Amino acid sequence: MPSFPKPKIPDAVVPPPLRKPAKPGSAGTPQGPAPSDLKTAPERKTAGDKLLDVGKEAPIDALGWVDQRLAATGFLTGMLFRKVPKGTNWFYTLGSATLFAFIVQATTGVFLAMFYTPSATQAYSSIAHINNEVPLGQLVHGMHKWGSSVMVILIFLHMGRTFFFGAYKYPRELNWVIGVVLLILTMTMAFTGYLLPFDQRSFWASIVGININGTGPVVGPYLSDFLRAGPELGATTLSRFYAIHMLLVPGAIIALIGAHLYLVVKLGTTAPPWVKAERPKVAAPTAALDAGANGNGRVNGSGE
Repeated sequence: MPSFPKPKIPDAVVPPPLRKPAKPGSAGTPQGPAPSDLKTAPERKTAGDKLLDVGKEAPIDALGWVDQRLAATGFLTGMLFRKVPKGTNWFYTLGSATLFAFIVQATTGVFLAMFYTPSATQAYSSIAHINNEVPLGQLVHGMHKWGSSVMVILIFLHMGRTFFFGAYKYPRELNWVIGVVLLILTMTMAFTGYLLPFDQRSFWASIVGININGTGPVVGPYLSDFLRAGPELGATTLSRFYAIHMLLVPGAIIALIGAHLYLVVKLGTTAPPWVKAERPKVAAPTAALDAGANGNGRVNGSGE
């Protein structure tokens, strides 16, 4: 009896578990032409592409490595995304402006110290060398010279804003004390830096300033002798002023600025005095009870 070939059953009729698996390499093969992006894109990355990807990720990995060890994300998040009171205006930027002025003073001071000579015989000539021969020296010296006046003005304005807005009250008394010390250190840095050119004007102005300090009660004469570093103003005085101006005062200012900013972030800022606090909305039952207590409504069902 002749055998006839069995008709092929369409795959659409056969349930998925009973279908015959496709040959290796043929499953999922698209029937149409390949997309243009697949034709142009390389199948695998070259060594140069892999090295470029590693270079792009290196800064992110380095920051992540540092953040895991310092845990600075929480502090930066609290500092940059903290809540500010209603009515905050441009008066609140005086502290940031003073900080920026200090950063400019520190940066320009480092460049000036590279060419300055703290000597009674060479100080004036080194300043002349900076202004006349060093590239951009006159610009850097001018920024440092006038920046000191700008910083003094800004810190006085910042302190005035803090006082008139009442930001020195509880719980910010310690931050106010730190601000007062920062004001004194800023004036000290401006006074000690004025002598460093060691010309006629700075020489006699420093003598006047030291004599004024000497008139203070109890500690005045000792402070005057400490600043003068001897019986009269001379080379030793210049060296002492340079050490105070470059090492002692900036280090103390940096430490106190860190404590000042920490307390600002932790305690927050105060709202302007002309902004009134909004009273919370009273719920309806409480409002009814208040009206009954004032005799404008009923307290209970009897109307008493």
